[in-house]
This record gives sequence, structure tokens and C-alpha cells, in this order.
Amino acid sequence: MALTKRMKNDETPQLESSPLRETNRSLPIALLRARETVMGPMREMLAGSPVTEQKWRVLRVLRESGAQDQNSIAKRACLLLPSLTRILRVMEADGLISRLEDPADRRRSIVSIEPAGTAILEEHGKHAAALVADLREQFGDEKMEQLLDLLEELQAINSKP
Repeated sequence: MALTKRMKNDETPQLESSPLRETNRSLPIALLRARETVMGPMREMLAGSPVTEQKWRVLRVLRESGAQDQNSIAKRACLLLPSLTRILRVMEADGLISRLEDPADRRRSIVSIEPAGTAILEEHGKHAAALVADLREQFGDEKMEQLLDLLEELQAINSKP
């Protein structure tokens, strides 16, 4: 199908016959923009710490859910397993986590948070909570809860092309 370009009054080319929505109404792009709204201040906060946002998520998962295998951490922290493996290697070397062989399955390791990892969460936890509280105040409690509920529903959909 041949696409033709048409110009709007502002001289921005647009594709006629395109099945794509404009980027300002595209769900993937809107989610990325929303992520940056939330994560930008978090990244700034973490810039003064020894952890990245990915390491922060791993520490939070371990503190919240306790010791667990790498597959569980990857799922809960929204990380790909190969990336998590590299991240855990560095975190272990930095003394933030420890890994022990799973006695039930020697191919698996169980990851635990160490006191140094807990200390980072405690050191930055109040600042992180303040960032979330500020966002919640600006956005509104009801809308925030509604957004979280809608995102959980969206995650539950098994999307297939």
C-alpha cells in the first residue's frame, strides 16, 4: 500500500492511510513518557548512591520478599535474566547481596540482601518515599490508585498479535 504525505497547517508531514496513532496518543510512547516522569527524579536521587535503578529494584524486591531464586527476582524487578545475572555478580562483589547454592537444586542459587544493601535502602528510602508522596500529591490519591489498578489490569492481559 502506497502512503501519501499530506502537510498540515504547521507544515508537519503526516502519513495518510497509516494505521498508527499519532505519538501523543500512542500507548507505548505514553507509558515511556510516564515512566520518565516517575523515574527521572528517582535516577537523580540514586546518582549520589552506589546503586543504579536496576540494583535499587533488586534490593527492594529482596527486602520485601526475602531470599529467593534469580528467576523470581527477575520477574519481580522487571529485569531480563541475563541482565540480572550480570547485576547480581557486581552486587555480590560490592557486598550488597549474597548467593548460596539451593540445597534442593544445585543449579539454582538463592539470593539474599546483605546489611550493606539494607543500609542503602534505609539511607535513600525517605527521599524515595518523599518523591512518591510529591507525585501522589500532584496527581491525586484517587487518580493514583485508579492508575495503579488500571496498570495491574493491563498487565494481566495476555496480549497476542
